[in-house]
Amino acid sequence: MKKEKNRNSFSGSIGFVLAAAGSAVGLGNIWRFPYLAAKDGGGLFLVIYLVLALTFGFTLLTTEVAIGRKTKQSPLTAYSKIRKKWGFLGVLACLVPVIIMPYYCVIGGWVVKYFLAYLTGEGTKAAGDGYFTGYITEMVQPILLMAIFLGVVAVIIYRGVNKGIESSSKVIMPLLLLLVIGIAVFSLTIHHTDADGVARSGLEGLGIYVIPDLEGLTVKGFFTVLLDAMGQLFFSLSVAMGIMIAYGSYVKDDANLVKSINQIEIFDTVVAFLAGVMIIPAVYTFMGREGMAASGPSLMFVSLPKVFDAMGKVGNIVGCLFFAMVLFAALTSAVSVMEAVVSSLMDRFHLSRAKATIIETSIALVGGVFVCLGYNKLYFDITLPNGAHAQILDIMDYISNNAFMPLVAIGSCILIGWIVKPATVIEEAEKSGCKFGRKKLYIVMIRYIAPILLVILLLKSLGILTLI
Repeated sequence: MKKEKNRNSFSGSIGFVLAAAGSAVGLGNIWRFPYLAAKDGGGLFLVIYLVLALTFGFTLLTTEVAIGRKTKQSPLTAYSKIRKKWGFLGVLACLVPVIIMPYYCVIGGWVVKYFLAYLTGEGTKAAGDGYFTGYITEMVQPILLMAIFLGVVAVIIYRGVNKGIESSSKVIMPLLLLLVIGIAVFSLTIHHTDADGVARSGLEGLGIYVIPDLEGLTVKGFFTVLLDAMGQLFFSLSVAMGIMIAYGSYVKDDANLVKSINQIEIFDTVVAFLAGVMIIPAVYTFMGREGMAASGPSLMFVSLPKVFDAMGKVGNIVGCLFFAMVLFAALTSAVSVMEAVVSSLMDRFHLSRAKATIIETSIALVGGVFVCLGYNKLYFDITLPNGAHAQILDIMDYISNNAFMPLVAIGSCILIGWIVKPATVIEEAEKSGCKFGRKKLYIVMIRYIAPILLVILLLKSLGILTLI
């Protein structure tokens, strides 16, 4: 009990909200959300995503934050505090950030590379064919920049909850939001006429993004959009990877948990929407509808540099600001991923923060080196159960995001919905005297709807369910 009393905590609700929102606003929002919105009928995807965020996402987010605050433990040990025999779920929840951290830092290194390229006026070079492939297949530089990115994250974690996570979030998140809004507004003002004389504008691209396209929509197509939006919520809200349990354990007992969760939902959804406003109008203006088919690394590191290059001289400035924003987003997310592991090591093995940080940094560094070598010395190509071609990074991403995260979420729903009952979370949420406004919705979601949707998502991710 003494150990729990001495546990660090966020100084106030704003610190928690900014840290949690920083975790939520990551690369998934920036390179995956716009692509899915463009692919899945624009406004239709946005509406479904919003409904899911307020129901499905709210349920998982509330559950994890409440588990963290109730137990005052990190993911590795929190589940066993709720119910002793369910400690295995904590192990699975902790494995997710352990797997994610190495490859997230590799991608963070890629972002550093492009930020430096635009900062030094080499935007045109970065837009050239083969630039990205040429860089990631190098032996030394990707490892070096990955290590630098990891080092910055490790320093923030080493400084602790208040001086590290909270203080950095209070600086980075407002800057990130300003950059997102600024670039989004700029994207709406651009015009371009291509070689065929076809004129397009950012506002036309915005229309494609926000106006629902229901032409040819089938029941199968609707379920595809539904599952895409649900899968995106894992990335967007940082649920099912232990992060929100760790952050929840640092929330004071007198804090208004319901209000904070609502603010995180709003912050994340607004930034995810603005990410689409930043990217879709710009890509449409300079590359047409066919240019909007890119996602992931190919969108951020291949398609967007070509868009910035087509803007002329101003493109280098916009590119520099964009990759600065992406770097901020990657940093805040990586910090939360590392904290989930470090806090777990501290709680389970009673290590100091310094020792736990060194251990996790070492694991991530070794893993990151293997991921980097996966594009040269250790390159191979296999086909995953979902049909995608993969090498080391893709395999790690698939295991963590497509298998472990849905399993953790399903386990959480069963534990809270049926074993210890929803009242466990509801009582924790209302502990400070605040009203839990979506109480009935929460009970229905955690017991029935969320588990069914999660099982469908898992079966589809594993390639077992192919009808949807």
